[in-house]
Amino acid sequence: MTTLSVRLPESIHKNARLYAEKEGTSLNQLVATALAEKLAALAAEDYILARAQRADDAAFDAALAAVPDVSPEEGDAC
Repeated sequence: MTTLSVRLPESIHKNARLYAEKEGTSLNQLVATALAEKLAALAAEDYILARAQRADDAAFDAALAAVPDVSPEEGDAC
């Protein structure tokens, strides 16, 4: 485990303490969880951007062309 010293505005520190108490957890655990959630969101964004860069318009058009042109079943129409 690593120790990290972080400077926070008083208002953020106060709210973090309040929410940690409300959640029945420590301030350290709240901060660690919040950071983990943020890092997961950033990693997901990186993954999606990398997938988008691999996109192939011709392959997408070919896949759509393979879909049969049929009317929707009753109850499925827009």
